[in-house]
Amino acid sequence: MEKLKEFFIPFSGLKLGKHKFGYQIDNTFFESFDYLEFNEAQIKVSAILNKMNNMMELELSSDGQVNVDCDVTGEPFLQPISSKLDLVIKFGEEFNDENDEILILPHGEHQFNLAQYIYEMLVLAVPQKKVHPGVIDGTLQSEVLDKLEELQPGEDKEESKNTDPRWDDLKKLLTDK
Repeated sequence: MEKLKEFFIPFSGLKLGKHKFGYQIDNTFFESFDYLEFNEAQIKVSAILNKMNNMMELELSSDGQVNVDCDVTGEPFLQPISSKLDLVIKFGEEFNDENDEILILPHGEHQFNLAQYIYEMLVLAVPQKKVHPGVIDGTLQSEVLDKLEELQPGEDKEESKNTDPRWDDLKKLLTDK
């Protein structure tokens, strides 16, 4: 986590008002959290800190793409992601980050680290089921998809020809209602 010192915001030296910070996120950021689900990441994160007399508001927004493996075929593809996170930063007796929307820092604190909030925002922006766009529109040609189609359950034509004719007559009774 010491590598992530660029995500510390020293707010004590900032004037009242809005301050903008920008970050370029790649795979080394996620590796520092031991998160290895992405093959590659290229994400821009913008942080706007609104400093007031007794509290601060933080608006995080991200836009970019991650290279992930499809859950159906295993083929890598680029998944676009974008997300937003609003955080209220207050001061209190002791550090408290139990609430997702409120961070309480102890009185006398002069900086805080955004890395955990950025990490959670980006990981939650990726869909739980990652499906290659070519699978959805039918343009992806893959051995895995061919095998899945071959093994798809359904009535074989050969089996329907070799059925007992007595059963066929009984099936007609069900459809003659």
